Amino acid sequence: MAAVVQADPVPPESRRWNHNIHHHPVVLAAVPEGCRRALDVGCGEGRLTRELQPLVEQVVGLDSDEDSIELARAQAGGTLEYLVGDVLTHPFEAQSFDLVTSVATLHHVDAAAGLTRMAELLSPGGVLVVIGCARSRLPADLPYELAAMVGHRLQRLTKPVWEHPSPTVWPPPETYTGMRRLATDLLPGARFRRHLLWRYSLVWTKP
Repeated sequence: MAAVVQADPVPPESRRWNHNIHHHPVVLAAVPEGCRRALDVGCGEGRLTRELQPLVEQVVGLDSDEDSIELARAQAGGTLEYLVGDVLTHPFEAQSFDLVTSVATLHHVDAAAGLTRMAELLSPGGVLVVIGCARSRLPADLPYELAAMVGHRLQRLTKPVWEHPSPTVWPPPETYTGMRRLATDLLPGARFRRHLLWRYSLVWTKP
């Protein structure tokens, strides 16, 4: 079994892997053409913002945890901007971003309120990408749980798991079924997909 990397809270990028980072390619693939301004909600220490930087003119990271923002700022460069705040209350102007992303953050707030607020911040034609955590319902979700356990063990044969330093919330209050229903009700046309390693993705383009 691979060792868990914990001694250095911010190891080199090449040594960082966990279930959230594993799904970053889903976010990067959804960046709209000509994207000028992006917001990463719950940016933590900023890994995703740094990956977005070559693709977007201006990237803003938002997190309510001051320690995480300080770590992000220490690694930042170029046009990256980091703010301490709550997406539900931070005074962003409506329709001010071409891309809004959120990785393992939506379950920290009321999901309906969070989705509604992030949708408000998107300009027309902008894209919302959520990589989220949800709660399984047994026994109905047992096949997904077993597949995730196998997938996790296979990944750990070659990858050490980096434990990020940001605060966590567990278990998620919403189930996968509940999140799919919310996405359908609040964001018509959203693409909801359940992924192997205990995550779902939600991709929506604002009309």
